[in-house]
Amino acid sequence: MLQQVSREHERIMRLRHIELFQAVLQTGSLTAAAELLHISQPAASKILQHAEQQLGFALFSRVRGKLLPTAEARILQQQTERLSAELQDLRRLSASLRRGEERALRLVCTPTLAQTLLPDVVCGWRAEFPQIRCDLATQHTSEIVQALLLREADLGLTLQRVEHPDLHTEVLTQGRMMAIAPPGWWSDDACTTPIRLQSMAGLSLIGLDTRDALGGLLRGHIEELEPPARIDISVQTYQLARMLVAAGQGLALVDPFTALSGNLGDVQARPLEPNIPVTLHLLRRVDETPSAAHQALLKRLQTLAIGLLEEQG
Repeated sequence: MLQQVSREHERIMRLRHIELFQAVLQTGSLTAAAELLHISQPAASKILQHAEQQLGFALFSRVRGKLLPTAEARILQQQTERLSAELQDLRRLSASLRRGEERALRLVCTPTLAQTLLPDVVCGWRAEFPQIRCDLATQHTSEIVQALLLREADLGLTLQRVEHPDLHTEVLTQGRMMAIAPPGWWSDDACTTPIRLQSMAGLSLIGLDTRDALGGLLRGHIEELEPPARIDISVQTYQLARMLVAAGQGLALVDPFTALSGNLGDVQARPLEPNIPVTLHLLRRVDETPSAAHQALLKRLQTLAIGLLEEQG
């Protein structure tokens, strides 16, 4: 019943009403809400009065100088938050379409790939295409998908498989998870061979956030060890894990690009057994074909990635 009532109210609230409603919820003040929306306080007061007249009930009550939402407003809040988010997405999409004719290279990737692959790739690519503007951004995979769908980016790079009807996914190369340790942890001979996951039982490991797909998979394997490895430090990025390993804070299981890039003297790296595949995916919209400049960058990226993985043996 409440859901039906909220839908009826949603239909008669105008977008301006919803914007002000959300702004007042956020700030607790009509004056602050007006500043947030770049309108005058009297204009904001008029919009609120009009919204309440149309709805037939009050949205806020004043308590000790603050505007607090009424019970009816709380019922509307979830629906209006959804509409407000969709309106923001529409504005972002409109802005992206407005800039579309510039045809810049707009690439978004995970932080790990940005730090391990992009610098060398972009330097070489810029020498070949100096006239093309390059917009680079780092996001986690869910935000990469959103950026592509809203046309804020044209190419996405991630280590996670993505299934979406509006996105094309292409495998650029595949490696395997690796274990990294502080310098001198393993002998030189040991570094030439894979390391069994079971040999990490009871050790102190630096763990990846389980919201990451690979991080969640690895955490499951680690917890099954006998005795279980200890996760004394948990991080959100592979690069931070590598930095902590280099500082002597423990071992970590990371993707091969993190393990093999940069100054290898900072850490020791060994392939993990059993083999846990790590795949580099390219994401793009299904209705667009990469330009020649985009294809040139992807070729450089793929070549570098494959070259790094060959070091795994």
